[in-house]
Amino acid sequence: MRYTIDKNAKETAYLQLYKLIRRDITDGVYKYGAKLPSKRNLALEAGVSVITVEHTFNILCDEGYIEPKERSGYYVIYKSGELYSSPESEEREISLSQKHHTSEESFPFSVLCRTMRYVLSARAEEILLKSPNLGSPELRKAISLYLLRSKGMNVLPEQIVIGSGAEYLYSLIVQLLGRNVIFGLENPSYEKIHSVYLANGAKCEFLKMGKNGIKSAELEKTKANVLHVTPFNSFPSGITATASKRMEYIKWAKERGGIIIEDDFDSEFTVSTKNEDTVFSLEPHKTVIYINTFSKTIAPSVRVGYMVLPKELMNTFLSKIGFYSCTVPVFEQFVLAELLNNGDFERHINRIRRKRRQKRLEGEK
Repeated sequence: MRYTIDKNAKETAYLQLYKLIRRDITDGVYKYGAKLPSKRNLALEAGVSVITVEHTFNILCDEGYIEPKERSGYYVIYKSGELYSSPESEEREISLSQKHHTSEESFPFSVLCRTMRYVLSARAEEILLKSPNLGSPELRKAISLYLLRSKGMNVLPEQIVIGSGAEYLYSLIVQLLGRNVIFGLENPSYEKIHSVYLANGAKCEFLKMGKNGIKSAELEKTKANVLHVTPFNSFPSGITATASKRMEYIKWAKERGGIIIEDDFDSEFTVSTKNEDTVFSLEPHKTVIYINTFSKTIAPSVRVGYMVLPKELMNTFLSKIGFYSCTVPVFEQFVLAELLNNGDFERHINRIRRKRRQKRLEGEK
């Protein structure tokens, strides 16, 4: 392969190389089980340092595209073959885990106070106005830019809906998609997901998890039309879906004419130097509804969430339930928009990720 790195581009060399190798893996240039070129040869070919290639390989390993074999090199573990293929390793039992943030990982209270004072001063009586139904334009634009910077999700502010937490957004989704569809849920999963869907009259089916995500056999036999997944660090199992599994979810939805609800509540705190690819970023057109909140990244008391709708669903949303008033006060929306725009939010995220990476390195010694 011949990889060319644009040294004048804003994007770092390791991210450029990552995208080029990832493309070749998903396109089948490097098939399952294939060995990648050595770090030294790739470095010479691309005109970058061995450290840059090593960084690229680490990200590809974190995301489940390749794995290292001692004294042998790096091999492709991404599978793009038959849907519902179910390797024995996927049937392995999973263990449950429950993680809580420590006080060291809390958003700096002084920064939050300073931002609130600034908004009160700068916005004045604007904070007394009623929010537009989908949320304030300022926050929706700030989230749109943040998703592009951090997750490579190219979405319009008009595709974003603001609401008071994930549970409220789940209820909107039931009203959007209808009560005549079946929601497939991870088993185990966060119990409130099932409770909210049930309370809103939706039918649910539990799908067993393997070590890489929902088992392929479960996807094959389910009658569900909608798949609610937490691809990164699913609660309470701690499972992160591999790249192959995320593509399997998308293929499942396309073949069934179904919808994926991507619950991305914890991915900001990945220890990788690059954010995990969201399912939405892999298929942004019509099959994925993306949900995230600020409850974990800032504070549990911040009951603010947002969902990103694919463009094809926007008109349906507006005609069916676009009349609902936004449930988040304008003041809180202005504060969050300011934290996203001035960089304080991402500085906090990066600080936590560095701490977690350091702890992992210390634990490996």
